[in-house]
Amino acid sequence: MHPPHEAKRWLSTMYVGALTLDILLGDVRSLKQKRSVVRPLIAELQRRYPSIAVAETGHLDLHRRAEVAVAVVSATPGNCKDILDACERMVAFRPEVELLSARQRLYNDEE
Repeated sequence: MHPPHEAKRWLSTMYVGALTLDILLGDVRSLKQKRSVVRPLIAELQRRYPSIAVAETGHLDLHRRAEVAVAVVSATPGNCKDILDACERMVAFRPEVELLSARQRLYNDEE
């Protein structure tokens, strides 16, 4: 049996990155039109980055706003940041939406 401090050295660290995007939609006049913009955006994120989880998480009753959350699990904090940065850039460059804010958070298994 290894002493506790020595055993800790053999455990791998896991990082979870979370990204919350607050999005303003363009010429959208109904929740049905909102879905026709948000669903393809989510599908494109999932297609480009298959290791992420992504969902619409807020502003569900507002037709011109959407909150989209992205999560990724990785062995390194740098990989989490790279993937979240790429997701943020992809949304920011979509012409049919305006990215109002983006918030990234990083958690590890010691927190």
